[in-house]
Amino acid sequence: MIQKTSDKVGAVLVVGGGVGGMQASLDLAESGYKVYLVEKGPSIGGVMAQLDKTFPTNDCAMCTLAPRMVDCGRHLDIEKLTYSEIDSIEGEAGNFRVSIRKKARSVDPEKCTGCGECTEHCLVRNIVYMDRPGREPVQMEESMKVKVDTILDSYKGGPEIIVPILHDVNEEFNWLPPEALLRIAEVTSIPIEHILRIGSFYNAFSLTEKGKHVIRVCTGTACYVKGAPRILDAFSRELNVEIGDMTEDKQFSLETVNCVGCCGQSPVVTVDDDIYGYVNQTMVQDVLGKYT
Repeated sequence: MIQKTSDKVGAVLVVGGGVGGMQASLDLAESGYKVYLVEKGPSIGGVMAQLDKTFPTNDCAMCTLAPRMVDCGRHLDIEKLTYSEIDSIEGEAGNFRVSIRKKARSVDPEKCTGCGECTEHCLVRNIVYMDRPGREPVQMEESMKVKVDTILDSYKGGPEIIVPILHDVNEEFNWLPPEALLRIAEVTSIPIEHILRIGSFYNAFSLTEKGKHVIRVCTGTACYVKGAPRILDAFSRELNVEIGDMTEDKQFSLETVNCVGCCGQSPVVTVDDDIYGYVNQTMVQDVLGKYT
């Protein structure tokens, strides 16, 4: 009696385009299989593409990820189905039929150069933020208006001047007040949504009010293992303020930072532009005393 065996398909479906999915796809493709790599996001890379360092070796995340992304992109036996999701799976082991729903991109991936022009001019994304004609004059304190107008008078040009203007406003007020941003939009005719996009992109700018002095405790790997959380708690107790908040007298703000590049002096604390290394809990009062 001859036992009938089911036909097996020489292709493999890998779900998820993160570092694990990419490595599995490469291993399978090198073994001779046709691989379909399905990723629900618009590109492969996963969460690791958003990281700076990886624990515990503190290696560069992109240095680990980039070679796999390039290999997956060039491999002839790996077909990438990005911006796609699985609707259903039918069949049995070795012979599955999978239905995949591929979302519309509205661009031709073969011709895309990554310039970003389609995003800038996408009406679906930007129409709700279009500036309304006839906006009422900005209401703000006269002293603030004078300072903002003085900064604006120092620059002439188009949208390219917005970054230096925001830098000077942030230096003047230690943050970007909403009234100041509306005044900038009113005088320069630059859409407020463009100004907010720039202001929220750079870490050097703040859309929330900060104290006169900003304390940042490094919580990177080197500082963390040497007691950064205890130092952070000590500052919080001494100032009676939560992380990310400002003291009632507006003298201090308490924040954390991922890394300041001084791992050899960990744990590290910065106050404005001043850097303090080898900090411990007993030094908290002395550090604060220099700014009160």
